[in-house]
Amino acid sequence: MTAEDRTTAEHSTEGSYVHKGKPFDRDMTYIDDRITRDGRDGWPVEEGRYRLIAARACPWANRTLISRRLLGLEDAISVGMPGPTHDRRSWTFDLDEDGVDPVLGYERLQQAYFARFPDYPRGITVPAVVDIPSKAVVTNDFQQITLDFATEWTALHRDGAPDLYPEGQREEIDALNRWMLHRVNNGVYKVGFAGSQEDYEREYRELWAALDELEERLGDRRYLMGPSITEADVRLFPTLIRFDPVYFGHFKANRQPLATMPNLWNYTKDLFQTPGFGDTVDLTQIKTHYYFVHEDINPTQVVPLGPDMSHLLEAHDRDRLTTNTWGDGGTAPAAPPAAEVVDPAHTPLSVTGR
Repeated sequence: MTAEDRTTAEHSTEGSYVHKGKPFDRDMTYIDDRITRDGRDGWPVEEGRYRLIAARACPWANRTLISRRLLGLEDAISVGMPGPTHDRRSWTFDLDEDGVDPVLGYERLQQAYFARFPDYPRGITVPAVVDIPSKAVVTNDFQQITLDFATEWTALHRDGAPDLYPEGQREEIDALNRWMLHRVNNGVYKVGFAGSQEDYEREYRELWAALDELEERLGDRRYLMGPSITEADVRLFPTLIRFDPVYFGHFKANRQPLATMPNLWNYTKDLFQTPGFGDTVDLTQIKTHYYFVHEDINPTQVVPLGPDMSHLLEAHDRDRLTTNTWGDGGTAPAAPPAAEVVDPAHTPLSVTGR
């Protein structure tokens, strides 16, 4: 087997995601180098040196796009966006002119991985941060990337950037994020890629028990940690925004639509209407990715037209709760750069700031 063929199905490469008789088990081994102020891993924070590769279709990548927007790192960290579909080798830059990333000169994200690890044996995943001078991948550790954006890149944050990872709440945020990762963020995949009826039913119940807990948690607080947005909200929103269009039907997580759960749904609408969240969402790319790439569970690759998601812009009731959205001294981010604006045809309506 050649290096080009080495992939793992649970990563972002086309192939077999469902294994009959087996539960879904995500490979959580990532390139764990970090970009830090002191450069202790050999990668110092440096404006303009790194390129974030983040497909809009991917929920793990969506987190990094949100964090980058909220913190105002657009000028410090450039972004490359692969298209919503890929083959078994890699995400590709098919949205760019001539199918080539204009900064890296690559057709495939795989090339950045192989530039550093010629025999890289795992999935070619997004998000990934690439060192522009060497054109080699630095890290694809999606859980650490956003934490480092919040804590290591502070010198390059915009004026008024929120503190997404406040020191006094870090222990609780970390615990909640670990729980959400296994029960919700990855929980939907455990349901959708279950290889047996027994596995499916167990994971289905686990997922819905977790969503019921979140519904209760959001009954007395505007955001997951209280009156202000934190890293926890950045991690939950990408799963919730994909739930009704994808996970409900495609992954058979169909106890009820999220839109029937008042706290979770109004929370989702609230964040969707918040600058930095909804303006990173491309619902067309999201649906195209899941329904086209997961041939195991959708062999026809037919992408559904529905559901109608225009109600994301309807009024929500979250402002009845104590609110300090951006934290003390924080402000909303400016509009996204023109080159990063989502095609209005790919969202329910134009997302406007407040």
